[in-house]
Amino acid sequence: MRFYRPLAPFAAMTFDLDDTLYDNHPVIDKTEKEVLCFIRQYDAKFGHFGHEELRLYRQAVLAQEPNIYHDVTSWRRQSAALMFTHHGFNHADTLRGTDEIMSCFMYWRNQITVPESTHHTLSVLAEKMPLMAITNGNAEPAACGLAPYFAFVLKAGVDGRSKPYPDMYRLAAQRLNLPIHQILHVGDNLNTDVAGALCSGMQACWINIENKNLMQEPEGRQVPHVEISDLASLIALI
Repeated sequence: MRFYRPLAPFAAMTFDLDDTLYDNHPVIDKTEKEVLCFIRQYDAKFGHFGHEELRLYRQAVLAQEPNIYHDVTSWRRQSAALMFTHHGFNHADTLRGTDEIMSCFMYWRNQITVPESTHHTLSVLAEKMPLMAITNGNAEPAACGLAPYFAFVLKAGVDGRSKPYPDMYRLAAQRLNLPIHQILHVGDNLNTDVAGALCSGMQACWINIENKNLMQEPEGRQVPHVEISDLASLIALI
């Protein structure tokens, strides 16, 4: 544990989800493979598809609606719908196909293995103070057993612009009915989590699982209050 700024007393904690509470990389890799396989088998028109074809539809949607990236679920849904309409499917079949692709996506997206150490740490912390999740992604805490620890879960898109924009940080303080400086945000990303929290007025904890050097990180423009290498270290702070 390393301290870079004086850590003031805090009355609540907020958490990023992906790559903070579990390893998200294998989840996304598996999800993208399964969704592509589903699309290829869905109709012969898509049999030749690869990840590049799907990326092009995502880029086309982004070009039409530049702010769609704040809501990654809506972005994915609109990209799937565009794929169907581009290949001549009528409205009803487009809706049906889009729903089926999204169901496939959400199933695999939530096949998350949460370490027992994470469950233990959150359980101990939740007994001492309210916890919230603030995510740019679309994982469902209820599907992987994390929901019981959180008083609220905020998601980019439905709850404001994505981190590092201040929307969800400020909303978290409102929901918790606390001054924002009395909240400690914990996350793995130096931009979206650390800089986003600091610029919003929160205190920030960087979880550095990969043993990176803060001073050598290109995104490390703002110094967190504290750096930890293991989530369980948070228990020592309460």
